[in-house]
Amino acid sequence: MTTNYNDRSVSKVEVTGSEARHYDFFMNVITGGTYPFFIRRSVQEMHIQPEDKILVLGAGTGRNISLMNKYLSEGAHVLGLDIGPEMLEQAQRRFTDHPYVSIENQSIVEPLPYQGEFDKVFISFVLHGFIQEDRLKIIANAQRALRPGGEFIILDYNQFDMEHSPRLVQFIFKMECPLATDFVERDLESILREQGFDKFRTHPHYRGYVRLLAAQKKGEN
Repeated sequence: MTTNYNDRSVSKVEVTGSEARHYDFFMNVITGGTYPFFIRRSVQEMHIQPEDKILVLGAGTGRNISLMNKYLSEGAHVLGLDIGPEMLEQAQRRFTDHPYVSIENQSIVEPLPYQGEFDKVFISFVLHGFIQEDRLKIIANAQRALRPGGEFIILDYNQFDMEHSPRLVQFIFKMECPLATDFVERDLESILREQGFDKFRTHPHYRGYVRLLAAQKKGEN
């Protein structure tokens, strides 16, 4: 049966129930214990500055924001957005009364009110779970939210040819969100260029099947 990549109902991007409540544990197990090292390295590759203003699209449990926190000072601000109730509860509990981290219940597909306010916008293993129409809406939100020269940082699957990839990779993707197969076969850099980004930098992980891709918002003319 052929997957309809324009069908929002096939998305598995929103994690709920037991999987959401124990998400960090499951990620550690699924990756054979490598996830904590991988995500720490990825956050290091963000090149965070002490007073950065960071918007996190899909805050999850707040784990990634906790790792960002070590690089930030009291002059920073981190705003995490999510809609999953179990994820929100965990993230908000992590940062109760935190001086510069806030977590809000907000869809990242709907138009966001932020205009040129952030130095970095970060999204981790979320973009692949949306249909392309909604991915473009998320990218547009990031572009508007960033100041000129700010970076949109996407931690997700790399672009590759699924049909000619190893059988193990194909097997893993059969268990993944069906929309991920569509995502890995798209030229994300070209899409980002069309949406007002340039000056890319890439950091590959997991034998190149995962990457951190940072794209800079073009300056004002």
